[in-house]
Amino acid sequence: MLASDVLTPARQPSLLIVANGVPLNGSSSAQVISTNYLGADRFTAEVALGADPGFDAAFWANEADISVDIRVSADGVSAPQSLLQGTVDLVTIEPLRGLVAIEGRDLTSRLIQSRTQEIFANRTSSEIATLLAQRAGLTPVVTDTTTLVGRYYQDQHERITLDQFSRTTTDWDLLVLLAKQEAFDVFVQADSLYFQPPASDGLASILLDIADLETLRLDRELTLAGPITVSVKSWNTTQQTVVTSTVNNATASGSTTPQNYVVVQPNLTDSQASQLAQLKLNELLAHERRVTARMAGELTIFPRAQVQLQGTGTAFDQVYMVDEVIRRLSFAHGFAQTVRMRSASDSGSSSPGSLTATSIYA
Repeated sequence: MLASDVLTPARQPSLLIVANGVPLNGSSSAQVISTNYLGADRFTAEVALGADPGFDAAFWANEADISVDIRVSADGVSAPQSLLQGTVDLVTIEPLRGLVAIEGRDLTSRLIQSRTQEIFANRTSSEIATLLAQRAGLTPVVTDTTTLVGRYYQDQHERITLDQFSRTTTDWDLLVLLAKQEAFDVFVQADSLYFQPPASDGLASILLDIADLETLRLDRELTLAGPITVSVKSWNTTQQTVVTSTVNNATASGSTTPQNYVVVQPNLTDSQASQLAQLKLNELLAHERRVTARMAGELTIFPRAQVQLQGTGTAFDQVYMVDEVIRRLSFAHGFAQTVRMRSASDSGSSSPGSLTATSIYA
């Protein structure tokens, strides 16, 4: 079976932890959680004390700023691939065991820890994203937008950033808010900030066969399996008009009584209300089917990737969007990963036979 945790001569994955630019020979284990949930990727790792000059107990006890790059080679032969670049938040020293445990986040943490106290009403969302990325020392990978943020918020944003609670609003909070207004995705990868439309739902490029898995869990939310209607309601203060938009999954089977969802958001135009209604409908439909798979560790599947599941012989054989990947590598237990996925928005029209996909273990 391909999905084996055990380190064998045929499969010898390797781990390399680089701290403050120095490769650590004492690296013994690591876990990296890569996510699509509008937050930071996270890591934990263990390093042997005394295995690397300059990285003794005194270093870990006193150093205030520790950068980390966690790199993995799935076969121990190819060059290690970076899974996460970030900073350490917590250091735990166990001198009697001769170990140091560290945990932290990727470079999203720079934006999470930076407080927003400015008014950006005369800038577009893309201009703000570029500015905040550069301030955080990140390379902006930003798709241009044209609407000034003042058009979205009227006076709301000025009140948010100027009132007594302004110090609780972070740069990351603002970027997430802007991304939702633009129907964009926002995330940090390596040392770059991405602010762009979500990846389009197309044919899956990664094939996942049930024969390659150690465990597989299939969840179906029946309350989302039938007809769904989403209504967006808004009062546009500039035009002094009520704005409404309603969408539904008209082709859904099941109960004739639809599930009705209402979203209320101020100061939307007709097009913005329509866009938001469709976005909310897609979000609901995507959570009807969820898949959790455990398998041998590999370096192909990441959040936002599309995966074609096959081999269950059920309607679960379809296309999924990856939400989270948890990778664990240690000398004692080998290299394994858990992948969590949800339905891609166009998965209902996809069939295994119509897809061109490449197996991760080909």
